Amino acid sequence: MAPKTERVMFLRAARQLHRVRTFYVVGILLWSASTFWTAWLSPGSRQMWVSALLLAVFTGLLLTASLSLRRFTPPRTGRPAHHAASRNVHA
Repeated sequence: MAPKTERVMFLRAARQLHRVRTFYVVGILLWSASTFWTAWLSPGSRQMWVSALLLAVFTGLLLTASLSLRRFTPPRTGRPAHHAASRNVHA
């Protein structure tokens, strides 16, 4: 029973990392737009630097989530993960 629960935990963690990664991409897009807008209106202002800092934070978080997802390896069970994948389909 342990390999099955490990597989389920892996799939949940991988799904969560995909969701978090999408959230970080949206954050990067919003903060880059904010940074460029404030840099255009008032270059060198405190608001511009705060936007640039938050852009760097979201970029670092995206990088960390992507590396964590890449390093994840699914536990081997010897069987396909989905029951439909084990069926023989004949045309």
